[in-house]
Amino acid sequence: MRTVPELIACKRDGGALTAAEIQWIIRAYTDNALPDYQMSALAMAVFFRGMSEEEMVALTLAMRDSGSVVDLSHVPGRKVDKHSTGGVGDKVSIALAPWVAACGVRVPMVSGRGLGHTGGTLDKLEAIPGFSVNTTTERFIELVATVGTGMIGQTKDVAPADKRLYALRDVTATVESVPLIVASILSKKLAEGIDALVLDVKVGRGAFMKDLDSARVLANALVRTAKGAGKDCVALLTRMDAPLGRTVGNALETAEAFAILHQRAPSDLTECTVELAIEMLVLGHAARTRDEAREKLQRALDDGSALATARRMVQEQGGDPRVVDDPSLLPATKQRHAIRAARDGSITSIDALEVGLAGVALGAGRTKSDDVVDPAVGFVFERTVGDSVRAGDVIAWVHSDDEARASHAAQRVGAAVIVGETRVEPSALVIERVE
Repeated sequence: MRTVPELIACKRDGGALTAAEIQWIIRAYTDNALPDYQMSALAMAVFFRGMSEEEMVALTLAMRDSGSVVDLSHVPGRKVDKHSTGGVGDKVSIALAPWVAACGVRVPMVSGRGLGHTGGTLDKLEAIPGFSVNTTTERFIELVATVGTGMIGQTKDVAPADKRLYALRDVTATVESVPLIVASILSKKLAEGIDALVLDVKVGRGAFMKDLDSARVLANALVRTAKGAGKDCVALLTRMDAPLGRTVGNALETAEAFAILHQRAPSDLTECTVELAIEMLVLGHAARTRDEAREKLQRALDDGSALATARRMVQEQGGDPRVVDDPSLLPATKQRHAIRAARDGSITSIDALEVGLAGVALGAGRTKSDDVVDPAVGFVFERTVGDSVRAGDVIAWVHSDDEARASHAAQRVGAAVIVGETRVEPSALVIERVE
């Protein structure tokens, strides 16, 4: 095999590495036999030169195999997960997992915490009193087998190469590399023991991919690599210019997520969840067509099985199942502060990035890894894009007991909401499907 400097030079000059070479590199790095400075050089070479589809598959599998892979082969039925690239107000997974499980598809879901201006599913779940996202692999398998779904955090044994490489990318300006993003996402997802994966690739101001072309490149790379690794995969490109739904903040979003299963959630949030759920049912062989999947999902709402599965999921993971029906049991602030319209008109846009950053500053997210989030704080929007307002109308509420933080957040979110003279129609949420 070529030496490490030769491998770095090969990629620097636009050449391709073999699957065996990639496997060796990842194994050596995981075992501390390859120093950070050489892996940094290789990551930078990949950043500028990219990787072929074969290289991305090899890198994904090598990173997956750097740790333990959950064996769900003895659990009957297809196992399908969903992954979102992250957005503001994206609480879809909390309702999606039990809803799809109630329709007969197993949903093993290993989720993450908030990253930058985007919220994290784990932080939202931990707003539920007693809910634990930390468990053993054996217990995770048991949850998938008995409840139909388990929602946990990444363990130290899952894709340890990704954890090390991500930390390195973060300090070497190589985060925004499509091959490295693909391998990072898929190595963890494939380690769950899934048969198929549905991807929600967010596009717009509040997403990591700001423009449609970049999002298409990432979505296609993810789908091709997943299929190259032997898994069925579909991606939806969905808009993330304005926050999804009407809430931003951990407990507030958890309550809104369960509102989906009560059929009283905002239309955009319901639409996003339904479209992803349809793809999961079809890939999970629980429905032959999209229409059949939609009917099955509606039936699970009408007969209460989706709610029953959500309650059981919460209870089995140590949480209070009553929160599924009674959001007042979730953490809440004593105070809320109004954000009012300054003029008559119609809301033409809401800057999701600014709202997300304001939420982080309010305490709903982290500015450093050891920050403790406040589960109660956040925003509730009374109006959204396309709605008419008069001067003085409440556009949103800031939930916070810290006067100074609340005042700053109100100013920032108020400036993020643009009111114009001409009414605009909200754009379709799903932009396109990548298969």
